[in-house]
Amino acid sequence: MLKNAVFWIVGLLLLAGCDPNRVYEQNTVLPDGNWQIDNAPLFSFAIQDTAAVYDVYFNVRYSLQYEYYNLYLRHQLTGPDGTQLSASLHELLLMDPKTGKPLGSGSSDTYDQQTLALKKVRFPKVGTYTLKLTQYMRRDPLPQVLAVGVRVAKAP
Repeated sequence: MLKNAVFWIVGLLLLAGCDPNRVYEQNTVLPDGNWQIDNAPLFSFAIQDTAAVYDVYFNVRYSLQYEYYNLYLRHQLTGPDGTQLSASLHELLLMDPKTGKPLGSGSSDTYDQQTLALKKVRFPKVGTYTLKLTQYMRRDPLPQVLAVGVRVAKAP
């Protein structure tokens, strides 16, 4: 498990280093591959350019033993002054609902998916923003979700 996490992190660092639009990318490995509702990772990122438009992606690493084709999660975005800017429930499709084929990229029994979640966001102030992700499935803990993360990039 640790070897997979290290491999994934190194791979993302190599890919992220090639992207000039990336402002921030961070992933959190979930203990024992189980995402508990009370384990809501926080991702803090600095915004310097308030004139730019950004896209926010959610990263999910999951095992093929994951029992569902989708994943519900909720985001809460707060600004530098602590005010909540947005909150919403998202449904991410991890597998094709009809065929069960895993979506994203991977090999063996582990897949990574990056989903555009917030399109063309403008951040009104310079400073540090925080995005909180909470799993909203009916199962707690939610097994076979290995890691979650956030990517913020300047929109094309």
